[in-house]
Amino acid sequence: MKLPGRDPIWARLLIAFGLVVVLLSATAVVGVNVLNRRYTASINQKTLLGDSSRAGNPDETRHTAIDGPLNFLLLGSDLRALDPEDGQRSDSIIILHIPATMDRAYLLSVPRDLRVPIPAFAPTGFRGSSHEKINGAFQHGGGGEGGVQLLAETLHNVLGIRFDGAAIVDFDGFKTAVDLLGGVDMCIDQKVTSIHLGWDDKGNYLSPANGGHPAVYEPGCHHLESWQALDLVRQRKSLANGDYDRQKNQQKFIRAMLDKAQEKDLTTNPIALDKFIRAIGQALTVDTNGVSLADLMFALRNVRPGNLMGLQVPSEPQDIGGISYVVALPESEGLYTAIRDDLLDSWAVENPTWVNHM
Repeated sequence: MKLPGRDPIWARLLIAFGLVVVLLSATAVVGVNVLNRRYTASINQKTLLGDSSRAGNPDETRHTAIDGPLNFLLLGSDLRALDPEDGQRSDSIIILHIPATMDRAYLLSVPRDLRVPIPAFAPTGFRGSSHEKINGAFQHGGGGEGGVQLLAETLHNVLGIRFDGAAIVDFDGFKTAVDLLGGVDMCIDQKVTSIHLGWDDKGNYLSPANGGHPAVYEPGCHHLESWQALDLVRQRKSLANGDYDRQKNQQKFIRAMLDKAQEKDLTTNPIALDKFIRAIGQALTVDTNGVSLADLMFALRNVRPGNLMGLQVPSEPQDIGGISYVVALPESEGLYTAIRDDLLDSWAVENPTWVNHM
């Protein structure tokens, strides 16, 4: 079943490096170079990072040992095929941080409405803005490659970090991935009521907005088909803490997908992994910063689903001039410093409010 209406925007994001790279890195070393050639041919590779936000020398093709810490930018756009003139915004922004130990990963969800300065971007003639929602950077960069470049530069200015790679993933490929996994098993801690998915008294689809009985996800652990999982993690209006709780559910969903991938032997069976990657490869656009996929696979071989931790930016909603923003709290500077200095372990212990143990 395909979800009606607008595609789940954030879903174009989450498997790019958060799932695919971890799966690739866990694959048996035997045959990895053969598979790498197939993946390289099936995954779109473009320049998603500009010189100011890119780690290291962008002109080098590295085939040496990859050392941490590493930071990857993952995002999805809300371009609507039926309304392309409405522009594009990056409704989902996650920074994947791999510490120097190269044995774990942190997923930092950046609020789409975070109020930040956006720098000028010559290719589109954008003159810059002193204060705007961060997801506007993707639109001002023209979407696509330029949009990612401007968003990465905006984050570089705010957090003071550079990126070792970036990725976008298409919704259809994401749904295919979930279907290939046979759905996911996910636990939630509060009732979620859908505003998108519902049925009439005869069981036919009818949007809740038009009087349909909404889909409801009760607290506890559930097996979810792709359309259910994607609907669940879109929801925020029925959650106690709105978008903050939605971010947590999205992070839990990444963990659920990785767990399912291990259960399906994708991390140990090169043939199964090959089928999976080729099925979703056309939906991926990546920038690996001059590193071959084979080297990246091997470098991240010790990252496992149990070693994931979700983080959120210390912030609060504020209405400024009639516009709803999310404003970073002073504690956010400590988070940004911890990312730069690779001290997220200690920061997480000292700031449990902003940690999602998945």
